Amino acid sequence: MPRREGLMTEPDSGPPLTFYNPAAFAFDTDVVIALIADMRIRKAIERGEFDNLPGSGKPLDLPDHHDPDWWFKSLMKREGLVMSPPSIELRKDDAALDEQLDQLSNEVAVRCEIEQFNQRVIRARYQLPMGPPLITMPRDIEATVAAWADRRAARAEKARKKAEEEATMREESRANDRNRRRLLRRRTRRSPRHGPNA
Repeated sequence: MPRREGLMTEPDSGPPLTFYNPAAFAFDTDVVIALIADMRIRKAIERGEFDNLPGSGKPLDLPDHHDPDWWFKSLMKREGLVMSPPSIELRKDDAALDEQLDQLSNEVAVRCEIEQFNQRVIRARYQLPMGPPLITMPRDIEATVAAWADRRAARAEKARKKAEEEATMREESRANDRNRRRLLRRRTRRSPRHGPNA
């Protein structure tokens, strides 16, 4: 088959190949710049220009506004919220329960607080475990109330002893002040007066 000028054909093939004009494609300038930048970065990596840079292999220390969850993290930090599994929260609550009970004034409030704690423990036991296993056990109400009453009596006894000691120290300081005044009066009466007419 004879070759014609201007048409590209393969030898012994039927129809001519179509010619693609590279100028016929429209490229966005941003896409072109991104492609060129990517190509140059890849060549620089191949040459090893990014090896042994300072901070290599370490996380970037970006400001909070670069984090997509910045508002959530700032809310948690501002409000003092901690997101931990229920088993950990119950362990913390169990450790702080005695101090919390010590701030209550009567036995009814103490029993109510213990029952609420036990309900949370039982509810957590029936849920699917999230995080570490739940090892916190419900509290025995009678034993916990008895321990609360003992601690309350011990605090009252300690406060009574402290008040007695303070009262004794006040009495002793008053007695010492009276004795000093008497002694000072005696000395001023016995001492001769010094002056021009004496």
